[in-house]
Amino acid sequence: MLAEQVGAALLARHWRLAVAESATGGLVGHLLTAVPGCSAYFWGGVIAYANEVKQNVLGVHAETLARWGAVSPQAALEMAQGVCRVVGVEMAVSITGIAGPTGATLTKPVGLYYIGLAAPGERWVWRYQLRGERSSNNEAIAHAVLTHIRDYLNAAHI
Repeated sequence: MLAEQVGAALLARHWRLAVAESATGGLVGHLLTAVPGCSAYFWGGVIAYANEVKQNVLGVHAETLARWGAVSPQAALEMAQGVCRVVGVEMAVSITGIAGPTGATLTKPVGLYYIGLAAPGERWVWRYQLRGERSSNNEAIAHAVLTHIRDYLNAAHI
């Protein structure tokens, strides 16, 4: 199971993880907490659906939201850094996106997601454009998040 692999990799590094979720509404946190013993490495998270929560709790800059929008690589990175700081962990991930079926614009279609990752001295962001329905998009992104965490932790440079 992918969430178990993430847990094992976090334990091997003695790192704690937090999540900041928007479009997925807590799905990644749910998958992580389904693993017995996850309290040894999963510290918690913030479901920041509203921009006000992104800004007031996670510290996403008002300028970022005004210029780039909540569904942007900039917002994803600031969300990951913010939850890392708020929860007090070594590593954090964030998810922001347009799950659909509404919310799309000409430049941001349904199925557009950004995943942010913050770790000591590093920040990463990934862009996904999915074509499924709301629930399948969110499930695919949650899987992608866990894969990115696992792959990052298992990389030789860590």
